[in-house]
Amino acid sequence: MPRLSDKSLLAIAAVVDVALHARGTPVAAKALAARHDLPPRHLEPVLQALVHAGVLKGVRGPRGGYELARERRRITVAEVVRVVEADAEEAMADFPSIVRDVVQPAVAEAERTFETALEAVTVEELCRKALQTEGRRGVPEGIDFTI
Repeated sequence: MPRLSDKSLLAIAAVVDVALHARGTPVAAKALAARHDLPPRHLEPVLQALVHAGVLKGVRGPRGGYELARERRRITVAEVVRVVEADAEEAMADFPSIVRDVVQPAVAEAERTFETALEAVTVEELCRKALQTEGRRGVPEGIDFTI
């Protein structure tokens, strides 16, 4: 069964967190890391990769942090996963030839099916689900994107 890496799950959670908490002001990496019990240095490379890919927007300055680069409904889970897993594909060259030439091609079709399913899941949907859970009821609905 295809499984998302911990790094991918963390990236998805970070994007949803930013979507829920960046209401007119950017979410500081320290605040985001604290909510997920992570050291900021662990999260920063993931956030920067998402900025470079156009999923998040980095805001500099004393009140800086991260905001969504576009509307929640226009960001899919598959896009976030592709950003984070891009370096994993480059590492494939280091694997033995049986993995590159036999195993990986054999599971490629299943991975494409899984990615197609992830394309159907948007950050908007995840935000709605998060707001329905007990722990997120205090997060206000409202703006999901600022220019």
